[in-house]
Amino acid sequence: MTTAQQPFVVGLTGGIGSGKSAATACFEKLGIDIVDADEVARDVVAPGSEGLKEIVNRFGDSILQEDGSLNRAALREKVFSDINEKNWLNSLLHPLIRSRMQHLLGESTSPYCILSVPLLVENKLTEMCNYVVVIDCPEAMQLERALKRDGSTEETIRNIMASQATRDERINAADVVLDNSTTLPALSAQITDLHNTLLTLSSV
Repeated sequence: MTTAQQPFVVGLTGGIGSGKSAATACFEKLGIDIVDADEVARDVVAPGSEGLKEIVNRFGDSILQEDGSLNRAALREKVFSDINEKNWLNSLLHPLIRSRMQHLLGESTSPYCILSVPLLVENKLTEMCNYVVVIDCPEAMQLERALKRDGSTEETIRNIMASQATRDERINAADVVLDNSTTLPALSAQITDLHNTLLTLSSV
């Protein structure tokens, strides 16, 4: 559970390509603080970080871009095709990410705070949340969107989807499910309605 000094924490999740970024942008426009696990994950492997040093020790300099930053696509190809490497990476990064997220949640000043985590359900981070929102769309649409956005192979995207919670598992963990199978204005309208509900819940 969240600590007394923290705000009302709203966990936001969804599978790859479901539209989590679009959803968090809508909440941000409403003046809500966002703690984004993807951004935190980038921070803990930034150049000069202990996280990046450990990754280079494991995989070598070929895992780096020319500017010394992490080549995330190359790392993804390695870990999603090898369960042992994936487990090693998770054991390194998850504690670093969780600690950083807790720190950022403690700094939030908005009525409630969005904790956006792709693997919220899988990593049992729902325990950090007062309320859970799932952004949902059909799996075929997830694949189509992710292929357009990421530049990864279809095999890699399918491996990522297979490693995540199933659609039903996410929905079962949700307090509310937002449908993102149509348009951005439709998603935005749902978020505006939910925002009003969350303002009430967080003030109790």
